[in-house]
Amino acid sequence: MVLYDYIPSWETVAKTSFGTALVMVGGTMGALYYGQSALIYPSGIPQDSRTTVAVPTQYGMPYDDIDLITPDNVKLKAYLMLNGYGHDDEKEVYSAARAMRRPTVFLLHANAGNMGHRLPLASIFYNKMHCNVFMLSYRGYGQSEGTPSEKGIRIDAETALQYITKHPVLKDTKIFLYGQSLGGAVALDLASRYATLIHAVIVENTFLSIPKLIPTVLPLLSPFSFLCHQIWDSETRIPFIPSTTPMLFLAGKRDELVHPTHMKRLYELACATEEDQNAPAVVMGGVKETDNGGIKLDVDGERRVWWDCERGTHNDTCAQPGYWETVRDFVSRWR
Repeated sequence: MVLYDYIPSWETVAKTSFGTALVMVGGTMGALYYGQSALIYPSGIPQDSRTTVAVPTQYGMPYDDIDLITPDNVKLKAYLMLNGYGHDDEKEVYSAARAMRRPTVFLLHANAGNMGHRLPLASIFYNKMHCNVFMLSYRGYGQSEGTPSEKGIRIDAETALQYITKHPVLKDTKIFLYGQSLGGAVALDLASRYATLIHAVIVENTFLSIPKLIPTVLPLLSPFSFLCHQIWDSETRIPFIPSTTPMLFLAGKRDELVHPTHMKRLYELACATEEDQNAPAVVMGGVKETDNGGIKLDVDGERRVWWDCERGTHNDTCAQPGYWETVRDFVSRWR
């Protein structure tokens, strides 16, 4: 027996290598297809997010603990903070009639954590802007039952909206949707499908679609983005939101997860008229430069408003100077 009897032929090496490559590629594709929900909806982050949920009274907000049952029989947990309290001598006196005159903010959270993690934001709407606030943990988040998915979260948002529009105090209030990141995609989807029920929309650091997000977040998986079945295609949904619906776009220019061009494109699509021409950013008023170099657009008379900040990253844009002043001005203008 000679040495070449122990050495595999080039044909054998080629076949083995090709087979190994197919297994590796197949494994990668399978992992992306079947495991993408765990990547997109990390509901267990931060630790104990599935069991520990803060309550509104920790932030000075009386509340109702709400159980919602979706059409597909999933039990969701939600908070309702009715703001029927007055000022000064009447701030301890609740009036349903007063709550009926105030706008309702439906807060839609991002893809990690639960509704309790967003209570500091809800507190600003409630305590500073005197809004009613409704918020929920999507299925598979916090103490809500089920497993998260695009289809399921869409049902959750629709179920919550139905609850708001049938509530004896909230049913005739102006509904503002507020969503960060994934929550922004949920807000845009909901507003595009229930335009007559939604008064205004506020979105922060959200994306055109999940497949278009993959090259930035997971560049090595870009060749397999066609396997993504969780889409959240805000790019195609936003044209269905009427031009009469006021919208505020809030963007961090240092967002390391959602490239700022996603938000800019969504804003451009929202500004497009029926003739596919871009509407002016400001009809009345002007552009103001904030202390940190960002841009604040005057909202007087304008239904599409853009604000960005130089230092804002994906998770701290809402903590940047000028952010809440811009939100407050927008809510005050359209309430």
